[in-house]
Amino acid sequence: MRRIGFLGRAALVAALAVASGIATGLGFEPLGWWPLTMLGVLGLALATRRARSLGRTAAVGLAYGLGLAGPSLVWMSAINDAATVGLIVVMASWYGVLGALLHFAHRTRWWPLLAAGSWAAVEFASATVPFGGFGWLRLAYGMVDSPLAGLLPLVGVAGLSFVTALVGNVVAWLALRRRRGALVMTLVVLAVVAAAAVAGDRIAPAPAHGSASVGWVQGGAPGGGVYGLGPARTITTNQAKATEALAAEVSAGRAPEPDFVVWPENSTDLDPGTDAQTGDIVGSALDSIQRPILVGAILDGPGPEQRRTASLWTEPDGEVTDVYVKRSIVPFGEWIPFRDILLPLIPDLRYVGAQSVAGTEPGLLDVELADGTPLTLGTLVCFDVAFDPVVHDLADADLLVVQSSNAMYQGTAQIEQQFAITRARAAELRREVLVVTTSGVSGLIDPYGAVVSRDAGPGAAYGVEAMPLRSGATPATWLARPLELAISSLTVVWLLGLAIASRSRAWRKASPASSG
Repeated sequence: MRRIGFLGRAALVAALAVASGIATGLGFEPLGWWPLTMLGVLGLALATRRARSLGRTAAVGLAYGLGLAGPSLVWMSAINDAATVGLIVVMASWYGVLGALLHFAHRTRWWPLLAAGSWAAVEFASATVPFGGFGWLRLAYGMVDSPLAGLLPLVGVAGLSFVTALVGNVVAWLALRRRRGALVMTLVVLAVVAAAAVAGDRIAPAPAHGSASVGWVQGGAPGGGVYGLGPARTITTNQAKATEALAAEVSAGRAPEPDFVVWPENSTDLDPGTDAQTGDIVGSALDSIQRPILVGAILDGPGPEQRRTASLWTEPDGEVTDVYVKRSIVPFGEWIPFRDILLPLIPDLRYVGAQSVAGTEPGLLDVELADGTPLTLGTLVCFDVAFDPVVHDLADADLLVVQSSNAMYQGTAQIEQQFAITRARAAELRREVLVVTTSGVSGLIDPYGAVVSRDAGPGAAYGVEAMPLRSGATPATWLARPLELAISSLTVVWLLGLAIASRSRAWRKASPASSG
């Protein structure tokens, strides 16, 4: 009977962990039910409190991770089922690590604070390793529409994740204690958090020092998995046709004249400098609009069987005057780690094609508008938006754009999740951000993360947006990363001390018995 009771309790704890992970996932887009994000954190805290050993708390964390990552990342199946399983298992394993950390955190009266630090440490690690990390499911991205979003320009995505975890764990602490003193302490913590969120929300965008009229073109793509861009040059042809349609609207006076036009990532699937036909298609678009185009291109090289994903500032005469090479490239999507070993073993990896090479410089392009006005244009390309240093490097840009290619993920939650991440970045930087994709979602986001306009695709769309020119860093751009490193480091040291103390106590208890 005792055995049955144990198994029953274990099943209930596991069910609570899985349900909590699912609840946290419901806080992310496309549903965006942000209160469930904190409820999921609370549920994990309660579940790990019920697990008494290191192995059990790690298992509870893993169950939570499967509940979170499974439904949230199932969109990867549009590419490959095996890749989907691999990604979900890797991400869920990080929450197994979180469960193990919480085992030691719960041994101190300060466990809500230490638990929040454990969240910060695991989010930092999962966004860094392996192969550059996959920081897609950070708590902050589920909170972009919550009252706590005011913290974004103050302490950034990392700080908002920490505070979200802190709130969830403090409320869990109150639920377990259920005493007047605990209620008072919880209210104090919530009041401090609310005050900080209000203070952050009052950080205003930098004053505008001019404006630019920015055209954008979403050509539309066939969609559907690995070959979502369609046969060679299909996407480039679609981009050119939509650009010609925009030019016709401008000529007819139905759209304002743009200072320049933004095309999305992968708007050429071949190098326009080496493939003559692709170059001619881009040239026809330039002739029609007679304005510079920021072309999202695939470039050959720098070595054999290598490529780069780049943003090319291309003048109306076809001259490329500045280039940004995408810094954050997707492992097993744009490049294959240990390629020489894995490619022969896993033939499906051949769909990756030539090995992408990451850029090393920030996406800051020094360009001129049609009237000769100098402009520092900041651009992020797709996966870039998930990486703090890459985003924060653009604080000095006058104007921000995001170029993306989501054709492979049409009809999945990936597209809305990425748009929400970009909204968090706009709020973090307090800057307008224009998002341009091959097939949706394209749109304009204001400095507080609110959506001004959007087109969900998947067909062709285009427009012209008036965007103010601003420059200036928010506190988040220089504080968030050091703060994250400090919180993570202190947490690890604290937990290590608790683990050593626990081992020492166990050794001392065992010593008399062993010596006798």
